[in-house]
Amino acid sequence: MIRVLLVDDQPLIRSGFRALLDLEDDIEVVAEAADGEQGLALTKQHLPDVVLIDIQMPVVDGIEATRRIAADPALVPVHVVILTNYGMDEYVLDALRAGAAGFLVKDIVPDDFVHAVRVAARGDALLAPSITRKLINQYVSQPFPAVADTGLGELTSREREAVTLVAQGLSNDQIADRMVISPVTAKTHINRAMTKLHARDRAQLVVLAYESGLVTPRNT
Repeated sequence: MIRVLLVDDQPLIRSGFRALLDLEDDIEVVAEAADGEQGLALTKQHLPDVVLIDIQMPVVDGIEATRRIAADPALVPVHVVILTNYGMDEYVLDALRAGAAGFLVKDIVPDDFVHAVRVAARGDALLAPSITRKLINQYVSQPFPAVADTGLGELTSREREAVTLVAQGLSNDQIADRMVISPVTAKTHINRAMTKLHARDRAQLVVLAYESGLVTPRNT
């Protein structure tokens, strides 16, 4: 059973998402919160698999709530997915840096929404190649702050190659084809790189790849 926490200050939005998720036999909405502070408290109480959280909320906003969840060792299994009204707004990259596993637009097709919840629960990032490319085009041209001791030196050449391809928006199957390896081996390279770089998930791996200088816009 996939356990979900809904955090949004608009009751109608929460009700709509809950109605969709309640139709699924393998998904349970364990609680709802109207602001980030309530969301944090309920996350600690229920330990959901997935927290769906709005960016702009009173008391504690979604980015700060995400940052606090990601920083809590007791909440490592929790996957935070940001809800946004726009396909790409100014807060998305900040949310990914804070530790979000990805983001969803609130007008998403219902079937895609339910699928996304399952993807997040598996620990996979909600960063489709098209979304990753938008991130690259809109944000990566901006200067990143220096990142000290990223751990890049610990990566093998194959792990570095895999991370580069992840940052370009390729799926595991596409990475396997490009590297001429099996999808399982590709996933192993990615998982080991995440461990060495202390990335919570694939989304953070993309951010780290750019912030560290491993990948630059001209590489994509």
